[in-house]
Amino acid sequence: MSIAITKMNYGKLVVGIDAEVELKNGKNCRGINFDNAATTPPFVSVLQEISSFAPYYSSIHRGSGYKSKLSSEKYESARKTVMDFVGADHKRDVVIFVKNATEAINKVAFRLSQDVDPYIKSVILSTSMEHHSNDLPWREKYEVDYIEVDECGRLIFNDFIEKLEKYKGRVKLVTVAGASNVTGYVNPVHRIAEWAHKYGAKVMVDGSQLLPHQPFDTKPSASSKHIDFLVFSAHKMYAPFGTGVLIGPKDFFLKGSPDYQGGGTVKAVTRDFVIWNDPPSKDEAGTPNLMGVLALAASIKTLSAIGMRNVYKHEKTLTSQLIQGLKKIDCIDIYCAEDQSQERVGIVPFNMKGIYHEKLADILAGEAGISVRSGCFCAHPYVQKLMKVEPAILSAVADHLPENRPGMVRVSFGLYNEPHEVGRLLEALQEIAKDRRRYLKMYS
Repeated sequence: MSIAITKMNYGKLVVGIDAEVELKNGKNCRGINFDNAATTPPFVSVLQEISSFAPYYSSIHRGSGYKSKLSSEKYESARKTVMDFVGADHKRDVVIFVKNATEAINKVAFRLSQDVDPYIKSVILSTSMEHHSNDLPWREKYEVDYIEVDECGRLIFNDFIEKLEKYKGRVKLVTVAGASNVTGYVNPVHRIAEWAHKYGAKVMVDGSQLLPHQPFDTKPSASSKHIDFLVFSAHKMYAPFGTGVLIGPKDFFLKGSPDYQGGGTVKAVTRDFVIWNDPPSKDEAGTPNLMGVLALAASIKTLSAIGMRNVYKHEKTLTSQLIQGLKKIDCIDIYCAEDQSQERVGIVPFNMKGIYHEKLADILAGEAGISVRSGCFCAHPYVQKLMKVEPAILSAVADHLPENRPGMVRVSFGLYNEPHEVGRLLEALQEIAKDRRRYLKMYS
């Protein structure tokens, strides 16, 4: 961006923060969004980029017209922007644009299955804190084991080392969240990579909850701490136009056939043979989401102008303010450790005694215009562990799917959130805590 961005004008970078929402009593108030781990509002710069480029939008690659050539240049330039943002190796790595992080993980799972020795039972080592998107894609194709977490939900690193030793070189891939979407805990991914590489395993990091909140570096490929695969989603980075990113070694994607096959994936086709294109085109079947890619590039440029360390510091202040405030409300249970040595992004899960999590979220929205998320956040096993849900209850859920299933309320910050908004949330929670029966009756 052409001007310096200071902390004082973060809010001006985001669309919709002054939008009014309707309360249960029919009145309007300025809404507060604390559901950024699910998705973020767009940057102004993102919408400006989309609007300014729209007159020149065209198909990319092989078109001879001016608009097509310009579109192709913009699309390919975005790969460099993405690579530079995470320190990827331009000579070794490739950026593949997909719909979202979920598709990216499924793509790696598919391609990796083509590279498995049928005589060796390969293992995928995941963790007990993963989003379903970094768990379910592995289950059908591989033997999967999980690095355990402690009672507070923090990764047990010694369990990771023990499992590497247990499988003695059979671990094909270690796949881990850069940061949990439930607790916000940041995992030591470079230390994990260092140990995984000692045992001949590759490492994939789901950066969906990490990259929008703090600096990240994949590190040089010669480093033992190098991250082999990185995935993330643009819609969690202020670019809501349906784009995700998969970064990995080009040699890996040269092998095998793509999971989606069709236009743009081939060099030549006859009735008798197919010659696949080189990566990344080989794995970007069909007409790509050019506008989504341009939106992501614009958001990265804005985040870089702010400085990811500044984003991290700002959100860390908000997280500390919220945790300290929640601790003063007697009926609040916080599902996060108070250990200051545990690095985290701006996510705090909690419950209020006597009020079902979904009901509390409804009350906050209806009474104060505050948006939070409730439930298990597509990480059911992890939430069940944190809540110490009894096996009998889990069995009942599996058998009957009861209406009031275990879950939490989650607050997740974006860079545009401010201390006065945290204060408003705490005031609302204190007010609800004083008269829980009345609010339950109002929202029954």
